[in-house]
Amino acid sequence: MAALTGVACLALAVAGCAGGSGGGASSGASGDTADGAAVSVAFVPKIQGIPFFEAMNTGGADAAEEFGFNWVYSGPNTADPAAQSEVVRSLMQQKVDALMIASNDPDSMAPLITEAQDQGIKVGTADTDASSSSREVFVTQATEEAIGTALLEQMAEPIDGEGQIAIVSCGQTAANLNAWIEVFKDKAATDYPDMEIVDTVYADEDQAKAVTMAKNLINAYPDLKGLVGVCTTSAPGVAQAVQESGKTGEIATVGVGTPQAMLPYLEDGSASSSVLWDVENLGYLTAWAGWKLAQGESFEATQDVGRITGVTYDEESKTLVMGEPLILTKENAGDYDY
Repeated sequence: MAALTGVACLALAVAGCAGGSGGGASSGASGDTADGAAVSVAFVPKIQGIPFFEAMNTGGADAAEEFGFNWVYSGPNTADPAAQSEVVRSLMQQKVDALMIASNDPDSMAPLITEAQDQGIKVGTADTDASSSSREVFVTQATEEAIGTALLEQMAEPIDGEGQIAIVSCGQTAANLNAWIEVFKDKAATDYPDMEIVDTVYADEDQAKAVTMAKNLINAYPDLKGLVGVCTTSAPGVAQAVQESGKTGEIATVGVGTPQAMLPYLEDGSASSSVLWDVENLGYLTAWAGWKLAQGESFEATQDVGRITGVTYDEESKTLVMGEPLILTKENAGDYDY
C-alpha cells in the first residue's frame, strides 16, 4: 500500500477546490472529453480529514494518474448534510464533469443530485448510497448482506453467540450504516437467539463522542458482553472505551475500522477484529467509475479495473461491487499503512 500523501490543488476552474466547508485536492493529467477539455472527476466524502476518506482520496489520485483525468477531493469539515451540500454546489459551479458523493443524508442530497444532472454533470454515489435519487451508479466495497453478516459473525465468535451487546454507529441517516445494522439485527434474531441487542446509539463521525457513548453503555448495562462500532470512528472508539474502562477481556469489540486506527486495540485485545476492505482501492474504483460516467461509457457485468480484478455490476440497481469484506486482525492490520 502506498503511504497517504497530500495532493496539490490544481488552479483550474474545472478542477478547483471547494471553499468554505472543506478543502480539496486534485491530481491527474491528459484525460480529454470529445471537445478536448480535461475530464474532471470530483469526490465528496461525508467528512474530510478522517483516515477512511483520506485513504479513498489516495486511491482516487492513483486512478487519475493511471487513466489520465483530473481528480478533485473536497468535503465538509464536519459530518453535516448542509455543509456537504455547500461543497457539492461549489463543485457544480466549477462545472466538474462527474460528481461521486458519499451522502451524509441521502434524502436531502437527492434533489441536489438531480440539479447537478440538469446541468449536464454525471453523478454517482460511493461508500454510502442515495438509492432514492437519480444517481447513475453506486460504487460499494461489498454487498450490505456481506458486511452486516461479517460484523455479526465477528461479534458472535468471542462471546460464543450469547449475551448483551450494544451498537455504536455514526450518522443516524447514513444509508450504508443503517443497512449493515439491519442485516446484523435480522440475522442475529434467527442465527443467535441468545444474543440481545440492548441499544443502538449514534456518535456522528466523532471518535471522542463514540468513546463517551460506549462508556455510558458499559455503565448502563453491567452484563454487557460486546460492543459493535459500525463506522471507522466508532470502531476504535468502542475499543478505546473498553480499554480505558479496564474491561479488556470482559467486553469484546468489533467494528468497521481502518487498519492503523485499530492496530493498537487489536494488539492489546480490546478489539478482536475489524471488518473492512481495501479502502484505497475503493477510492480507485470510485474515481474510475466517475471517469467512465463522464465519457458516457457503460459498465460490464464483470470487469477488471486496473489493479482490481473481478468487479461486478448489477444493471438493475446500477451498483458496482468491489468484492468481499476483509477481516483485519492483529496478524494482518499492520500490512496496511492507512
